[in-house]
Amino acid sequence: MALTPVLTAHWDDPKSFEIESYKKHGGYVALKKALKMTPDEVIGVVKDSGLRGRGGAGFPTGMKWSFVPQNDGNPHYLVVNADESEPGACKDIPLMLANPHSLIEGIIIASYAIRANHAFIYIRGEVPHAIRRVMNAVEQAVADGLLGKNIQGSGFDLNIVVHAGAGAYICGEETALLDSLEGRRGQPRLKPPFPAVAGLYASPTVVNNVETLASVPSIVLNGADWFKSMGTEKSPGFKLFAVSGHVNRPGIFEAALGTPMSELLDYAGGMRKGSKLKFWIPGGSSVPMLTPDHIDIPMTYEDLSAAGTMLGTGTPMMFDQTTSVVKAVTRWLEFYKHESCGKCTPCREGTFWITGVLEKFEHGKGKEEELALIDDVCGQIAGRSFCALGDAAATPFPSAMKYFADEFREATRISADASFPPAATTIFDKAGV
Repeated sequence: MALTPVLTAHWDDPKSFEIESYKKHGGYVALKKALKMTPDEVIGVVKDSGLRGRGGAGFPTGMKWSFVPQNDGNPHYLVVNADESEPGACKDIPLMLANPHSLIEGIIIASYAIRANHAFIYIRGEVPHAIRRVMNAVEQAVADGLLGKNIQGSGFDLNIVVHAGAGAYICGEETALLDSLEGRRGQPRLKPPFPAVAGLYASPTVVNNVETLASVPSIVLNGADWFKSMGTEKSPGFKLFAVSGHVNRPGIFEAALGTPMSELLDYAGGMRKGSKLKFWIPGGSSVPMLTPDHIDIPMTYEDLSAAGTMLGTGTPMMFDQTTSVVKAVTRWLEFYKHESCGKCTPCREGTFWITGVLEKFEHGKGKEEELALIDDVCGQIAGRSFCALGDAAATPFPSAMKYFADEFREATRISADASFPPAATTIFDKAGV
């Protein structure tokens, strides 16, 4: 399959982030088309396209919009989850830097569809360059009459607020994001009620990922059938794949869903000189790992699910033979331990204990019977925590044991650094590969 540049089609334009450049390449034409349709017709087009959320869960976007009750007398809100912080995920921030107006146009269309007059973009506070770029895009849209009162003479009003978050991974969970947006500590809410019924300020709210909304204008402009002409029946359309790790040319490659991972690896220049693939993770650290035996698997929701993993954010991380699986799993668990909000016991205590035991293995001091203990604690976390962070934390170890159990047993007598010298796994040419 060939690359399918849609969102990335004009990233090579030095002024791709400016409204003049965006409009030169057909920007905001989809908005004019959408405003001539009814909100329900816009929802219908997105629903017919089969667009699934690009933030990790893969929930059908049009269906999500349709859950918002209509004519209920309450204000409706659209919230953009731009709090990209999954280890390995690196697509939304580049998108906001290179093509922020695709996001703005998607927000306006989505807000019109769900009858929302206020939208919020929640961006990580650690990326001020992205915040400035998006704020500039909003200001340009306001100056051009694309935001504010009576947009394009349609009678539709919309204001967009760009909010800098405090930088917590937990705020990637939609209800924790809403609490943070309301000025409270970012912690997940008990569901139900779901945000579509009682979200921001207890009003109907839709929370969408950056890439999801940025994909909407091209769907509205070109139609659902055009979108479904790419990808597969259950995973239609195009997708940003951010390939990183021990590859020669890490980067973002826009391709149709269903593109084999081996092809994406070729786009990334293959594994670095002298190395071979040891394991890879299709969509951020929260999904189970795969091995070279799975390298030809189509990158779709259904194919990856059948292989025992998930597409997630669509950001494959490639690791070569210099990588210690024990050390990698330990670092991920340290991350989840640090980022746990502490609200529920399974996640708060479970990540603490798993990390403590894994660190023993990292230093060659683990005991084989403790492997069963870690697995048991993972089982106590998965499905029992307040939100999906617990499930994410319980994923790396069982996934690693499935393919690399011997490496953990070896770690009962040899430290990870002794088995896999840290210098060799760096990205530099003289790393000892």
